[in-house]
Amino acid sequence: MRAHTRCLLLIGLLAASGCGGKSTEQLIEDLKSSEERDRLIAVRLLPQRTGDAAQVVPALIEALKDKQADIRRSAALGLGSFAELAQDAIPALVAAQSDHDARVREAAGVALSRIDPARFRNSKKQRMK
Repeated sequence: MRAHTRCLLLIGLLAASGCGGKSTEQLIEDLKSSEERDRLIAVRLLPQRTGDAAQVVPALIEALKDKQADIRRSAALGLGSFAELAQDAIPALVAAQSDHDARVREAAGVALSRIDPARFRNSKKQRMK
């Protein structure tokens, strides 16, 4: 019985840690879902897929156009987590600094400062003035 319990515990831990979860491709598809919850989960999980930056960065750039501000904000922060791997996102993030939601504007500034610190180091400070 102890071995059986340990096996079940291990399976539970693996499931909780994401083992057996959705693939990067599935999460990218979820960004196009009509369900806000699916899009929000996907946009928050995709930045963890650093090995798939070539696929994830363009998907997060597209998510910056989502109708929901929380998703746009999460997309911006996610892009920032890719640092220099997200250079292609700079034009979209610069545009996001004009978003009508202040949280999205702030997230875009933070992302830009992480992607190209030399160029955007004062991005956040300038917006606060």
